[in-house]
Amino acid sequence: MPIYEFRCEDCGRRSDFLVLSAHEAFEPVCKHCKSHRMKRLISRVRVIRSEESRLESLADPARWGGLDENDPASMARWMKKMGREMGEDISEEEIDQMVDEAMGEAQGGEGGDGDTTVEG
Repeated sequence: MPIYEFRCEDCGRRSDFLVLSAHEAFEPVCKHCKSHRMKRLISRVRVIRSEESRLESLADPARWGGLDENDPASMARWMKKMGREMGEDISEEEIDQMVDEAMGEAQGGEGGDGDTTVEG
């Protein structure tokens, strides 16, 4: 029972499908936007790891090389690496949006929003 990967030609996201029978016609539908315009991909080799093993790997400081928390591009690369390690399929757009939101919150938390009151 193979797992086939397809990329949607409309939204660009990847979907995996477990095909129970190779003899029956299979028409993939995007799991994200429901499009029928799907292109089959060459699948990666997958190794099943426990959640504990994945978390230990992420906690290894050797994997944090080159991480600069003040550089949005560095944080985006690190988030993408974490997502792959945890088995998440996060698109570049989603990562960029999360980094932009985090940067906005960081700038707003530094007193730039005017909501902070000092009593004394």
